[in-house]
Amino acid sequence: MIDLSGKRALVAGGSRGIGAAIALALAENGADVAFTYQHSVEKARAVSGSIEATGRRALGIQADSADPGAIARAVDEAVSALGGLDILINSAAIAYYGTVADLDLDAYQKLMDVNVRAPMLFAKAAIPHLPDGGRIVTIGSGLGERVPFPGVTAYAVSKAALTSFTRGLSRELGPNGITVNLVQPGSTDTDANPADGPSADAQRSMTSLGRYAQPREIANAVVFLASPAASVITGAVLNVDAGALA
Repeated sequence: MIDLSGKRALVAGGSRGIGAAIALALAENGADVAFTYQHSVEKARAVSGSIEATGRRALGIQADSADPGAIARAVDEAVSALGGLDILINSAAIAYYGTVADLDLDAYQKLMDVNVRAPMLFAKAAIPHLPDGGRIVTIGSGLGERVPFPGVTAYAVSKAALTSFTRGLSRELGPNGITVNLVQPGSTDTDANPADGPSADAQRSMTSLGRYAQPREIANAVVFLASPAASVITGAVLNVDAGALA
């Protein structure tokens, strides 16, 4: 077990899938956790209950990651409720499927607002509160590095941008003792991409291990990067993808 006792975390996009697994894993390792959600009220309540069952404090904050004002408010609420902030996890994201030839401009703009602008704005709002030893971990995608099939170009572009965000921000915050890292999951068994879905066999065939990851396996990597054990790791990209990018 990694000791995060006394740490206060905010997970942007923590009501379902990988984000929910991260929120719970942080709590199980000792952190108090606030998380944002947009529509999934019942799922947010379930995540809060799971966090509280570990003995840690939980706060679900309804906030649209496409709304800059909501992002700033969410950080303020988390800091007020938890008494500060040590860890920021950027997990909120949306998908866009379709070719560039058929690109819907409004959908593309929202994709970039949520997947690229929101991590920057969450970081901007959180930085004044993060102490020496603070952590920022962003969830990207293996598609940001390799695009093995058509129809996901716009999504891949949004995830590729997070590499430069991570590396640049690590330079900016290094003098403050704050680390900034990127986790790139591969195919992970979630509602959005279930392991029994129509393309699951094709996705499994591209991995070294021949299987999907479970959300908790992604969360384990995030918890490590959020912990004191990763004190000298910053500006790094960690692929947690069953070997899909090997």
